Amino acid sequence: MALTSKQFHRIAKALANPRRFEILQRIADCREMACNDLKAEIPITPATLSHHINELSDSGLIELRREGKFMHMQLRRSVWKEYLSRLGEL
Repeated sequence: MALTSKQFHRIAKALANPRRFEILQRIADCREMACNDLKAEIPITPATLSHHINELSDSGLIELRREGKFMHMQLRRSVWKEYLSRLGEL
């Protein structure tokens, strides 16, 4: 998989926010994380958490899966590895 320049920049922008990076780290520590579990761990409003999750999803870093009214997230490791590879070329 090759990242486009646009996607590379979207990821960089998403990760520039320290809270968003923290969220990504917590998601990466699990095979899959429920949004409710993440909400219990991080002291931010549900609306702010939703915004951060959407930014990570829109950048392509995480995959979202809905199960009824619950949402589960997982790191898209292939995208993460490609991003790190491109970053290493700088």
